Amino acid sequence: MNLNEIVKAYDVRGLVDQQFTEEVVAALAAAFVEEVGTERPLIIGHDMRASSPAFADAAAEGASGAGADVVMIGLCSTDESYFASGQLDAPAIMFTASHNPAEYNGMKLSRRGAQGVSLETGLANVRDRAQEYLDAGCIPAAERSGRIERRDVLADYAAHLRSLVDLSGIRPLKVVVDAANGMGGMTVPAVLGEEAGLAALPLEIVPVFFELDGTFPNHEANPLDPRNLVDLQRAVVEHGADIGLAFDGDADRCFVIDERGDAVSPSAVSAMVALREIERVRAEGEEDIKVIHNLITSRIVPETIEAAGATPLRTRVGHSLIKDAMHATGAVFGGEHSAHYYFRDFWGADNGMLAAMHVLAELGDGDRTMSDLAGKYSPYSASGEINSRVDDVVAAQRRIIDEFGRFGDVDDLDGVFIGEYAGQWWLSVRASNTEPLLRLNVEAENRVDMERVRDRALELIRG
Repeated sequence: MNLNEIVKAYDVRGLVDQQFTEEVVAALAAAFVEEVGTERPLIIGHDMRASSPAFADAAAEGASGAGADVVMIGLCSTDESYFASGQLDAPAIMFTASHNPAEYNGMKLSRRGAQGVSLETGLANVRDRAQEYLDAGCIPAAERSGRIERRDVLADYAAHLRSLVDLSGIRPLKVVVDAANGMGGMTVPAVLGEEAGLAALPLEIVPVFFELDGTFPNHEANPLDPRNLVDLQRAVVEHGADIGLAFDGDADRCFVIDERGDAVSPSAVSAMVALREIERVRAEGEEDIKVIHNLITSRIVPETIEAAGATPLRTRVGHSLIKDAMHATGAVFGGEHSAHYYFRDFWGADNGMLAAMHVLAELGDGDRTMSDLAGKYSPYSASGEINSRVDDVVAAQRRIIDEFGRFGDVDDLDGVFIGEYAGQWWLSVRASNTEPLLRLNVEAENRVDMERVRDRALELIRG
């Protein structure tokens, strides 16, 4: 097994029983223990995929054999595993393939305090060490095997989120939630309902596909694909709901639908939540306030941050990168175009449920509709991310620079980013980390200009 096939830039993902096996998992877990040490226990959680419990057990064996004590938290969302990592100040492994199809599984690794792990910050070391174990046919045993205990953290997780966003005083809201048969089917009733023993909130939750089922029998657990929002959009309109929420498979990302059934862009959500967090910490006396956004969020995000008197910090795309930036800068919040939302009060980690609670709080504080709120933060026209398969990524990027570079500034923070001098449009072309794809994003002040730039860029990219 060549681990380069499954170890990606920020996590591990592969086909179950072909690339991703219990032997591979045990080797990776033991190698991760060597990377992070045995001073703190290793937390292991898993999602609802059929293969996940066995993989979690294999990881526990590999880790305990390498000398680490293990805390098994069982079935959980990814942000619940981050909570356990932060609360216990311990490293963690989460078994999930997020929004990928049922035949996949994977691992998301965290250092103690929910800090991210990428190829640049330790994942390459883990990969190479595990490869040595697999090639040798054995994992070196520690002098002392670690203990394995089991712990349920769902109630503590729910109570912690309730302590960060108070929804008890909002107006009554009807909320349709599509969990896509993923972990939101467990966490939503605990956090927004009463299943974790918390007080009832003024929310009427209409559940869609809450049954945990890793085969995803209704639709893929990938809200980035508009086809997977259709059921939720229909249900919001049919139920006369105030808002719809869509979670991905491991429930660390949340997408928003307004009362008309229209999708709200993650950039609009980022701007809205950023403003709430800026106002909150300023009221507590904080002055030097920073907020992170990646380079392909809408311009409304940095504009909102600056208008509120805070400092926007622009970063590359990628959740481990942004987690690192959250810790390095002390930013109060971070937002990505992909609906990952990061909170300083959540150890700098991403939490889709917490972002959803902020949106519910904003919507419930007054009589505005979700479409009114979204419109305030959606002044520009965006293409969305468009993927193109290309034979020569570098040549395609060069064609973009030659054509559009004369109109504006070019930077290479993350691929090729060009902003037009008058500020009327921007485009970003980024290469995929795993496939021969270029990802195009365009935003302009109006739809005509956006489509003009988009269409010409696609012609150049596709040669």
